Amino acid sequence: MSEQAHVQPADDYVVLGKLTSPYGVKGWLRVYSFTSPMEGILDYASWVLRQENGLTRRGLVQGRRQGKGLVARLEGIDSREAAEALSGAEILLPKDELPELDADDYYWYQLEGLKVVTREGALLGRVDHLFETGANDVMVITGEVDEGFEARERLLPYLPGEVVLDVDLEAGVMSVDWDPAF
Repeated sequence: MSEQAHVQPADDYVVLGKLTSPYGVKGWLRVYSFTSPMEGILDYASWVLRQENGLTRRGLVQGRRQGKGLVARLEGIDSREAAEALSGAEILLPKDELPELDADDYYWYQLEGLKVVTREGALLGRVDHLFETGANDVMVITGEVDEGFEARERLLPYLPGEVVLDVDLEAGVMSVDWDPAF
C-alpha cells in the first residue's frame, strides 16, 4: 500500500535511481540504478518515490536483473497502467539510511559542492558533480576561481592520495595536487 512519506527537506535524500517504463503487464517496472553495483538498489526494502505530485513510499516486493538492466515489482502496483503512472519517478533514500562507509570513503553527494583548492591554496572552484569513466571517477569543477586563473570547467580525476590530498567535510574544502593553469 502506498503511503505519503514523511516529508523531509529535499537535501535529506539521495537519488538511488529512476523508474523508467513498465515491463510486461503485471505491474513490473524497468529500473535505472545509480548504485554501484547496479543491483545494490535492490537491497533496500522500501523506496521513496518522487514525482511531480510529491513523495510516496512503496515496498519493494521483488527485483531482479533482466538483460542488461533491472526490473522491480512494487507493493500495490499490479497492472501495466499502475506501472505507467510511476514511469519517470526518482527512487530516493533518506541519507540517514545509507550504509556507513570506511574512513576516507565518501558518497558522491558528500563531495558535491565542496570548494576545491590546490596544495598552494589557489581556488579552482567547486565540485559540481562526478561521473564514472571505468578507470576512475572524475570530478567536474566549476565556478569562481582565484584572480589570475581562468574561470572554466575543469575535469579532475578522483584519485585519493594522488590528486585528492584531503577532504574536510566540516570545512567544505577539498585539497588537490593540481596545476591551476591546466
